[in-house]
Amino acid sequence: MNELECRIGIQEEEVPVDELLARARRSGVGGIVLFDGIVRDDDCEAMEVEAYTEVALAELRRIATSVGMRHGAAYVAVIHRTGRIAVGGDLVVIVTAAAHRDAAFAACREILEAIKEGVPIWKKECAKGNDRWVRGEHWPDADV
Repeated sequence: MNELECRIGIQEEEVPVDELLARARRSGVGGIVLFDGIVRDDDCEAMEVEAYTEVALAELRRIATSVGMRHGAAYVAVIHRTGRIAVGGDLVVIVTAAAHRDAAFAACREILEAIKEGVPIWKKECAKGNDRWVRGEHWPDADV
């Protein structure tokens, strides 16, 4: 397998999913996994997402590179959106490509869990007069 290629981004714009999938197709790849995390309707109209961009980008790159290399991936893309995202909109897109499907699935899952665990990105559900911050798996104990 060739060297690992990573594409990392934090952006307000729509995620170019078709472009990411097209870039993942290459010689030696036998499995491509796409995770498309979308804003679901949990009695909200939209989600507002904020990030400590410099730190989040560095952490996303570290995660994608280390996980991708550990699983022998040829390609990893992680694009997280910020700003106001309507219900049904892409929130985070992860694409992993590897020689075998098991490696592609494992890398994708591990990247997603690592993002939730420690990347400085915060989400607020926006409902009519009842906005609330979404507590992550590793939310600080302090009240919000």
